Amino acid sequence: MGYNEDYKASIENPEAFWAEQADNIAWYKKPENILEKTEHGSYKWYADGELNTCYLALDYHVENGRGDQVALYYDSPAADGIKEAITYNDLLARVSRFAGALKAQGVGKGDRVVIYMPMIPEAAVAMLACARLGAPHSVVFGGFAPNELAIRIDDATPKVIITASCGIEFDKKIAYKPLVDKAIELSTNKPDHTIVVQRPMIKAEMTAPRDLDWNACQEGVEPAGCTPVKGEDPLYVLYTSGTTGQPKGIQRDNGGNAVALNYALKNIYGMQPGDVWWAASDVGWVVGHSLIVYGPLMGGCSAIFFEGKPIRNPDAGTFWRIIEEYGVNSMFCAPTAYRAVRKEDPTGGLSKKYDLSSLRCVFVAGEKLDSSTYTWLSELLEVPVLDHWWQTETGWPMTAPLMGLPDPSDVRLGSTNKPVPGYDIRVVDGEGNEVEANETGNIVVKLPMPPGVAWTIWKSPERFTSSYLSTFEGYYHTGDGGFKDDDGYVFITGRTDDVINVSGHRLSTGEMEEVVSAHPAVAECAVIGVPDSLKGELPLGLILLKAGEDIAEEQLEKELVQMVRDQVGALACFRKAVVVQRLPKTRSGKILRAILRKIVANEEYKMPSTIDDESILGEITDQLDQRGMIK
Repeated sequence: MGYNEDYKASIENPEAFWAEQADNIAWYKKPENILEKTEHGSYKWYADGELNTCYLALDYHVENGRGDQVALYYDSPAADGIKEAITYNDLLARVSRFAGALKAQGVGKGDRVVIYMPMIPEAAVAMLACARLGAPHSVVFGGFAPNELAIRIDDATPKVIITASCGIEFDKKIAYKPLVDKAIELSTNKPDHTIVVQRPMIKAEMTAPRDLDWNACQEGVEPAGCTPVKGEDPLYVLYTSGTTGQPKGIQRDNGGNAVALNYALKNIYGMQPGDVWWAASDVGWVVGHSLIVYGPLMGGCSAIFFEGKPIRNPDAGTFWRIIEEYGVNSMFCAPTAYRAVRKEDPTGGLSKKYDLSSLRCVFVAGEKLDSSTYTWLSELLEVPVLDHWWQTETGWPMTAPLMGLPDPSDVRLGSTNKPVPGYDIRVVDGEGNEVEANETGNIVVKLPMPPGVAWTIWKSPERFTSSYLSTFEGYYHTGDGGFKDDDGYVFITGRTDDVINVSGHRLSTGEMEEVVSAHPAVAECAVIGVPDSLKGELPLGLILLKAGEDIAEEQLEKELVQMVRDQVGALACFRKAVVVQRLPKTRSGKILRAILRKIVANEEYKMPSTIDDESILGEITDQLDQRGMIK
């Protein structure tokens, strides 16, 4: 079927549609209860089915003759260019053996395991080993401060923590073991053991009997088989980034996740068994769970496991080198990474050194895809550049073109495309009433949500209800604002708190960023609202220039003010633009706009646990203070 048929079927009779999709994965016992409403108002899928996610990702393919195919290509420019091609046979052996080691330490079905690791193959092995045992894992991004890790340890109450001796951030090596030790010291819950992968760059000090060596603890153990779990049983708990106070553990179930990712990989991303897929992200984020480990492996693909940055080791041609070397067919990345590449190599000349003919399309998400970056990337690669939209809570895309179907939606610049089958996306006003096409409002999804979407918070189902289901009755509240056009394309204007109020006019900073980023000298920008006694708020542009640009700041500001005036209107009152050396971001590449707003408002802020480099905030503060921008 095509998109229109799939979408209509999924909305008119979701239970029948997703029952049919469930037939495409290998259950131990097929579910009879396809859809159930929980007592807290959410919906869960395939609750009574029995399966094992690790079986679907590894054993199934080995049993069906795909054992000699590469499952993971490990490529680490950060670690002196280490490379490894791991077949499905090899990965299954590693996972079975490590699952046996976990089992020997008392980890079983339902026990939690915290994984605090860099992008090394052992991270994937650890995740899959937990899934094999039916033990929910909670991956915490490597490098989180001890206090943040301790909060997550106390919430997840893991039996074991798995870590490595160090991670690598650009040219800096970060010792992980002392951070884990401090977190355990701070936490109320004390895990039984810490299992440590010793990397050659830094050797961790070990404390017996709590600390166990990754290799030594596997000696002589019996490889573990797959433990059947229910469809509703949790596969993992992933804490939302930037959490303050009690963390919000997004709980993903085994059954819904397997069906959703199987559907997404084939129909959204157009991937088939044997294809090479690359999601340039980290296992600490939802993209890493869905599109580095579980999705590609359940789909029988070869996935790239990349440890590094796009503009280093040795230069901004790293992405293009990997595409050629491994024959990447399709990839996923945040726009911020391409903006970083463009800043270092504005003409894209480095791409000409490589054969990129294997590449079929590029997917982007996580940040707004501005027209300037879109045009640069699509002209450079000469393949479709496809924006789409999803959240940690959903686990897979809400809007996207379906490249695996015969009639994928066309690209519409500024839009993240049409709703994916299963997502009945509406736009409502503050009272919950649907608005007309092209009218901006709150983006919501009519219940029930499709399989794969979280339906509870770990240990706190009532918090899921209050966070997502209580604002607009009968709908999941995405927290994003935007509109749908006459043809049903969805346009995300930003988080609802990224709208500024200028003299009573509610204006999207994302719209202004779109205009500013189109300037030929601008590599990247952030537009934030600055408090103003007369107008309420005024926009301020923080500008990162492309490499080699030497335009005077006064001239750039003048040109940007005119561009915004011409394309947004005088009511935007865009009058100030400051050139900065760097913009503060999370480790997943999202600009920390909320912190920037607090800086210019001279308000206290807590250092974000997800920040990539804390020193940037001091730089920004000094620059804005010198310009008299801080209130």
